[in-house]
Amino acid sequence: MTSQVSSPAEQADAALVGGQRSSGSGGEGKEVRRLDRVIIRFAGDSGDGMQLTGDRFTSETASFGNDLSTLPNFPAEIRAPAGTLPGVSSFQLHFADHDILTPGDAPNVLVAMNPAALKANLPDVPRGAEIIVNTDEFTKRPMAKVGYATSPLEDGSLSAYNVHPVPLTTLTIEALKDFGLSRKEAERSKNMFALGLLSWMYHRPTEGTEKFLRDKFAKKPDIAEANVTAFRAGWNFGETTEDFAVSYEVAPATKAFPTGTYRNISGNLALSYGLVAASRQADLPLYLGSYPITPASDILHELSKHKNFGVRTFQAEDEIAGIGAALGAAFGGSLAVTTTSGPGVALKSETIGLAVSLELPLLIVDIQRGGPSTGLPTKTEQADLLQAMYGRNGEAPVPIVAPRTPADCFDAALEAARIALTYRTPVFLLSDGYLANGSEPWRIPEVAELPDLRVQFASGPNHVAVDGTEVFWPYKRDEHTLARPWAVPGTPGLEHRIGGIEKQDGTGNISYDPANHDFMVRTRQAKVDGIEVPDIEVDDPTDDGGRGAGTLVLGWGSTYGPITAAVRRVRGAGERIAQAHLRHLNPFPRNLGEVLARYDKVIVPEMNLGQLATLLRARYLVDARSHTQVSGMPFKAEQLAEVFKEAIND
Repeated sequence: MTSQVSSPAEQADAALVGGQRSSGSGGEGKEVRRLDRVIIRFAGDSGDGMQLTGDRFTSETASFGNDLSTLPNFPAEIRAPAGTLPGVSSFQLHFADHDILTPGDAPNVLVAMNPAALKANLPDVPRGAEIIVNTDEFTKRPMAKVGYATSPLEDGSLSAYNVHPVPLTTLTIEALKDFGLSRKEAERSKNMFALGLLSWMYHRPTEGTEKFLRDKFAKKPDIAEANVTAFRAGWNFGETTEDFAVSYEVAPATKAFPTGTYRNISGNLALSYGLVAASRQADLPLYLGSYPITPASDILHELSKHKNFGVRTFQAEDEIAGIGAALGAAFGGSLAVTTTSGPGVALKSETIGLAVSLELPLLIVDIQRGGPSTGLPTKTEQADLLQAMYGRNGEAPVPIVAPRTPADCFDAALEAARIALTYRTPVFLLSDGYLANGSEPWRIPEVAELPDLRVQFASGPNHVAVDGTEVFWPYKRDEHTLARPWAVPGTPGLEHRIGGIEKQDGTGNISYDPANHDFMVRTRQAKVDGIEVPDIEVDDPTDDGGRGAGTLVLGWGSTYGPITAAVRRVRGAGERIAQAHLRHLNPFPRNLGEVLARYDKVIVPEMNLGQLATLLRARYLVDARSHTQVSGMPFKAEQLAEVFKEAIND
């Protein structure tokens, strides 16, 4: 999809969710209403295909040209007990004809495939919303599993909503009666019936989904055609049934994007592409040493597909072996990466310290999830910041970079690679489950826009000894970056010792000298402190008298979308509030202290118990106010807007 103008800075979030723009009549006498945005949530059992359904609706929405943001939400269990509340899987999609930032606070439409899905999601559904219910599942046993003594479809408890009872299972089986499938096989296509119905309801394209199904089941053409038939049956049901008298249009977001070629992309996919692009821009092979862990495993899966770009992936027997192999690849001259989540970072900590000591470029990608320990594998959190900052023995400083949106994961990967290669240091890239699994439109960059990351390997002696001979010193540093030379093993004359014991400055020999250790510790810290990062930019509207806001909201990572949406709402209500967002968390931007000092109040929303706020208080002696949430879910914009209003008026 393409668009011709850049997105307006302040337009969208002051509008009502699902606000109606205009209406008209559609074919067959049915009314077609024009909306500016819609939030849909598909919910069902973890075996009902809700993630696939949501993904297909998202893909067609992206191809249509809407701006969008998604929130997949699924159980941690591979197969939770069917029909139970812990087994509910959902996929929320927010799409609009303008620039949007979040998956939305509450769904305008809930598609509930069973009683558990209805009960688990109903608290999020506002009064007056549409609820499409698979009535076939509302029998005595499924309802009893989730505590329904009577059917909510009959006892009046859903009177505040616009309920559409649809026998999805029965209709699907009837549509597929000529395929010779068993009842169980036919039932599996009910998600495609629901997708077809919603595609009709919101005028989504259909060709892409039909092609996807035929490609996915190319080896089972009967199954492919059954799914296509169920999809078409859902569309036709919407077109002909009297229960759906209205369909809706959401126009393409023609003013939301700069001109370019766009695709829908998830955070993990964008990060994978960013790593491949970094290796190409550095002219180095990419090596991933990893161990599968939710929610980082998709990066391993994706990179394994790109051997044609010089990518090597190694699925190790455990986290320690994964990072050990990656560090070995860095020593051998590759752009080395290891991917994990919080529990894996704990296991990798000693090798990260070794990478600090060896001063080799290594990317540690941490897709954060709820903790501690195994915690909440499929839920999101930002609670690994202090672990990334300090979670190693000794003084072992590591730079930290954090993306702010799914698409921004691409640029963040390039930035992390720049720092690692330029300064010869391991670098943390802190994404999280919300970014990893969520998606949004991404403008595919031109190669000429990407940074040049090429580095020079050491090729010969770099020091003159006392006796006049030329020698190679592996720890002789660049005077600007303090980076040591990167010598590929096997280069004649560049033999040198590596290992975890402290090195002598310059020579790299083992040293237990107290003064040398003090010098090396301070030098490694100075190298990280001296990393060049852009100044933080502040969005601070001024009034007619040129006065700025008195309150600053400072965020990092995936809180960007909810914070920005909330700030727009507060400004739309007539209040003045400033916003800034950190990408670099170690080192901080050099102007951060000056920025914080300009404001009377600083609010720091985080999905932890205040880790960034703790760092800010310690570093800048600023009274940063934490607003925290550790529910495993992202912030809601309306919730943050109320917090910001209270702070302004406090």
